[in-house]
Amino acid sequence: MPPTRRTRQQPLSHERIVATALGLLSRVGLPDLTMRAIGTELGVQQSALYHHFANKQAMLGAVADEILARAPRPSTPDDAPWQARVQERCTQLHAAVTAYPDGADLVMSMWAFGMGGQTPFDELSPLLREAGISPAVAPTAARTLLHFVYGHAYDEQSHDVAARSGILTAEREPSDFGTGLRILVSGIEALLP
Repeated sequence: MPPTRRTRQQPLSHERIVATALGLLSRVGLPDLTMRAIGTELGVQQSALYHHFANKQAMLGAVADEILARAPRPSTPDDAPWQARVQERCTQLHAAVTAYPDGADLVMSMWAFGMGGQTPFDELSPLLREAGISPAVAPTAARTLLHFVYGHAYDEQSHDVAARSGILTAEREPSDFGTGLRILVSGIEALLP
């Protein structure tokens, strides 16, 4: 029998685990994204994953961060009106979380738990302060924008899951995300002195 060449496996790393988790999330969704499934996909015992992440939530926080990092970067110039910059960023975030099944659920949960997904808030708050929104109100305005982005995306994704499962048969109305976002930005603009 001829000798077999042993294939060299890439070393296990934080980045490789997150990339594998994203691939699984795309295929199976959040409920089936388990440490065991990730370990199986990587060809390692699930316990090996805990050398890189303290627990599943820490890993999911890193996955949420990666989903957001994959969002397109803003192309609107820094000197454009703040409203255009906020709308563009929120639209990009919406696209990023809806690019993965259960992406909105994952990102908003990790953000709510303080375990990931902080970057959009950290970007929007100073942008709103630069626009003239008071430092006391800007964080609330940023959180409100993100609640809308993630909530709207979650609604869309939940409807898609229900339709695929045969629970819903009615056609969904076209997305009103852009309209809702403009309404929200107009409301924030009304807070300017």
